[in-house]
Amino acid sequence: MGIFGKLFSALKKTKDGLSEKLRLIFARDKIGEEFYDDLEDILISSDISVNTAEEIVENLRDRMIAERAKDKDYVLAQLKEEIRSCLDNADDFEYEIPAVFMVIGVNGVGKTTSIGKLAKYFTSKGKSVTIAAADTFRAAAADQLEIWAERAKVRIIKSEEGSDPSSVVFDAITSVKAKKTDVLIIDTAGRLHTKSNLMEELKKMSRVVEREYPEANFYKLIALDATTGQNAVSQVEVFDEAIDIDGIILTKLDGTAKGGFVVALMNEMQIPVAFVGTGEKLDDIDVFDKDEFIEGIF
Repeated sequence: MGIFGKLFSALKKTKDGLSEKLRLIFARDKIGEEFYDDLEDILISSDISVNTAEEIVENLRDRMIAERAKDKDYVLAQLKEEIRSCLDNADDFEYEIPAVFMVIGVNGVGKTTSIGKLAKYFTSKGKSVTIAAADTFRAAAADQLEIWAERAKVRIIKSEEGSDPSSVVFDAITSVKAKKTDVLIIDTAGRLHTKSNLMEELKKMSRVVEREYPEANFYKLIALDATTGQNAVSQVEVFDEAIDIDGIILTKLDGTAKGGFVVALMNEMQIPVAFVGTGEKLDDIDVFDKDEFIEGIF
């Protein structure tokens, strides 16, 4: 892996699918119009959206024609630059302590697992962490989260099933302020983004954080299952409209060849990928790195 790490490895399936197709079109004698048409199809097949794939190829074609470029290595290097430009439409995700991370998302995306991994990540950086079990909607949700809290060796604040999630957030904030905890991670109920009452609940919890803990840096992260590819974009759109998403946690990236959708997501929505789940172990989470991502898909 050289200088690269877990993110690079997690992109293996995407890389395998993309690299072989690129190898075949670069093996032709001539880089001409047919080459660019095929390149666009390849990018779309890697789950880069049609709009972003067209943008990348159009920019690349115009530049290479203007430069009369025929060297295949040079064209590939410029393709990487075009993709980097798409990723750069979203700023790098950065956080400051004290921090509150509210993790949202639909059912089944790996949200609870991601919270456990995030807790472990921050403790490995020397930060104190508390988890708030504010998913009081799903049966046994707090019990499952408690298992992850024990594995990560962090505190958890929870309440009875069916209680008001915002009250759990209030209690957690009271606790972390008293103990001067560095990081509070809030679990929320897995939401079908069509359920307006649950979306309103998210807004209420956000207001509690902003009112009761204004000195903290508040980040709203959406967990997305990478295996759903472009279908995840609609989830981001709806949640972002409701509570202004600050960043994305990508889960299950190691299990998909659809990693290209990240390019379109960051290009078209300008929301950064903050963290990436890179496997099934507790410490299999990493900060998203644009350079490592590009090298990982080619």
